[in-house]
Amino acid sequence: MNSGPTHLNDDVWVIVPCYNEGPVVRGVIQRVREHFPNVVAVDDGSRDNSAAEIAATGARLVQHPVNLGAGAAYQTGVDFALRDPDAQIFVTFDADGQHQVEDVVAMVHRIREVDVEVLIGSRFLGSVDGMSTSRRALLRAAITFERVTSGISLTDAHQGLRVFRRSFAQILDLTAHDMRWASEFLTRMSEHQTTFAEFPVHVRYTDYSRSKGQRSINSVNIGIDVLIDKVLRGR
Repeated sequence: MNSGPTHLNDDVWVIVPCYNEGPVVRGVIQRVREHFPNVVAVDDGSRDNSAAEIAATGARLVQHPVNLGAGAAYQTGVDFALRDPDAQIFVTFDADGQHQVEDVVAMVHRIREVDVEVLIGSRFLGSVDGMSTSRRALLRAAITFERVTSGISLTDAHQGLRVFRRSFAQILDLTAHDMRWASEFLTRMSEHQTTFAEFPVHVRYTDYSRSKGQRSINSVNIGIDVLIDKVLRGR
């Protein structure tokens, strides 16, 4: 018979989507596992050595044979973690080194204390290093966009560091495979009247993460896609 968790944070699963993050993913996951033994990294069809780097950390490795996108990777990770009956708290965490493990520790501690289903990290309540002016402007615009489209009012609408309870994980069901997952996450919260709060976090943009590019223009494309999807659903 399953006796349940026996150590601190045994009921927590950290979900790390990964696409071509070979240079950094091992170090990122090793730091996470210093505090959280249960990590599932989803290699989303990487063409580099990401899978081998993940395997070297001792984390659970799930692989997509082809690149499906961040939303699909997150949903795969959530589905995997839900197979553990003792899993009660779920964390989404980027593989590129922008998020800080200390913030996860604080957020997990916080969600154990408060009566909310979801905690969303906010770099605008906390701090951010190395963000470009254009990126900051787009993220500020996204706040208004998400408030209008989802009805959820946040100070940081597209922050990937999120902590949530099993009850929300069970109804998440991300269908947007690409970066629209962040908007769909909020839509799901709105649909289910999910209780939530924000939490100040520190985000560090490095030369490595900035070199991956494409994210600013993708923010515009994602917004257009979300609007089209909502119009079609409203028909």
